[in-house]
Amino acid sequence: MAFGKRRKERQAELFVATDGLARSPGHVFFRRLNELLAAEGCDAWVVDLCRPKYADGVGRRSIPPGVY
Repeated sequence: MAFGKRRKERQAELFVATDGLARSPGHVFFRRLNELLAAEGCDAWVVDLCRPKYADGVGRRSIPPGVY
């Protein structure tokens, strides 16, 4: 193939703006499960359970266990 003989093909956009995408209301099961866990204080319990595994004042702040 000689120089300058290639067809000029444009690459499609690599990124999609997520703010323009439709959002689903979520699944009823998981929404209800999150409500039940919040009512029982599950996040606080998990944070207390994990507290011995984290060192205070060392490194950057960790992601709270309830976020996972």
